[in-house]
Amino acid sequence: MTIAIGQPAPDFTLPTDGNGSVTLSALKGKNVVVYFYPKDDTSGCTTQACGFGEQLPHFEKLDATIIGISKDSVASHDKFKAKYKLPFILASDAESDVTERYGAWAEKNMYGKKYMGIERSTFLIDKDGVLRAEWRKVKVPGHVDAVLKALQGL
Repeated sequence: MTIAIGQPAPDFTLPTDGNGSVTLSALKGKNVVVYFYPKDDTSGCTTQACGFGEQLPHFEKLDATIIGISKDSVASHDKFKAKYKLPFILASDAESDVTERYGAWAEKNMYGKKYMGIERSTFLIDKDGVLRAEWRKVKVPGHVDAVLKALQGL
């Protein structure tokens, strides 16, 4: 399955922090920001998560829900969320199924070593479940503001 702007976003149900679960289709009627990140409690991922957390009131004014997704376990998400007081959903995609469907599972290269991992990516889904914007190979500085600006344009 490929994901394309103007097409319905692939539905998913994943376990979340607090032993909950989230289903994308259940959020119809709300805008949704889905962001994929490599690992809980690492520098870039923490900066990005805290950025979304700090701006959450602005996202909520635009009727948006934020969902952060990584391969980390629900227990890891619980610790990460508590440590930084993150006020939004963190979902666990341990098998990378959703990450692959969104095209965020990619070959990476660190110190000359190639491996598969999550490519930092963000998707903006409108109230009808349609993908309206995407960001791939995200650089953290300024990213949350760019997503908020795109959301304001919906």
